Amino acid sequence: MKVIVTGGAGFIGSHIVDTLIHAGHEVSIIDNLSTGKKTNINPNANFYETDIRDLENLKKIFAKVKPDVINHQAAHAIVNASINDPTHDADINVIGSINLLQMCKEFSVKKFIFASSGGAIYGHPQSNLCKENHPIQPLSPYGAAKASIEIYAKVFHQTYDIEFIGLRYGNVFGPRQDPYGEAGVVAIFIQKMLRNQSCIIYGSGEQERDFVYVEDVAKASLLSLENHPSEYYNIGTGLGTNVNDIFGKLKELTNYNGKAIYETEREGEVYKIALDSSKAFSILGWKHKTTIDNGLQATVEYMKL
Repeated sequence: MKVIVTGGAGFIGSHIVDTLIHAGHEVSIIDNLSTGKKTNINPNANFYETDIRDLENLKKIFAKVKPDVINHQAAHAIVNASINDPTHDADINVIGSINLLQMCKEFSVKKFIFASSGGAIYGHPQSNLCKENHPIQPLSPYGAAKASIEIYAKVFHQTYDIEFIGLRYGNVFGPRQDPYGEAGVVAIFIQKMLRNQSCIIYGSGEQERDFVYVEDVAKASLLSLENHPSEYYNIGTGLGTNVNDIFGKLKELTNYNGKAIYETEREGEVYKIALDSSKAFSILGWKHKTTIDNGLQATVEYMKL
């Protein structure tokens, strides 16, 4: 298939590109390189440096590529920044995403696969293990934007017969994760530890996340190319790991001697959550394969290079 991957020079997107190309698909990348890196770009992919808010450039690219599928990973993905500037967040995450749905309509693209967020759209969970039928009650503009695109994708499916798969990711980690932003605690901790710098934990550190390895996440996008129902699917391990435990595991892996510094918890973040991915297993055939310990070790080894 011909697949366009937005954000294909970024952390998750670049792994998806690699997985799709390895499986024999023809991949084109759209990325404005605001957070993506040229070094992440697979040399066998076609690369177009543009912004998903640039409708005219998108039209030119879609007319040239004639894709069968869009895999949409580009996003403004910082919860705290979305609280400080929700208009900017919506401009990228909502308007940019609608632009891509519009391109699907105009250029007869068969399927729209996109990254949603299991960590941001459910809000404070009614139980620690969330299924897809959990109420949507985001705590941040970022979560609200992700939830809105789920609705738009469903409307475009009903109105224009565009198939969709919404992948509600847990906390994705692994090689190529940005250690300089506010998101991505694993990469941030590893870099700080390798440089013998102080590590900050916001809140008590007892907050739990469903940490899922990036290569497992990329496999979900590959499986989503098959003929599956247009639905939303949790992509996680079903296990919550608290930040203090992540700190302790990484401290041992990096031989770090420092102690964590605790600061005030940040707004808009869920306290404890894990994702029930049994639907993804039964319908997509997806299940995580990488344990948290093996994933952390692989990430440390990558970041030592």
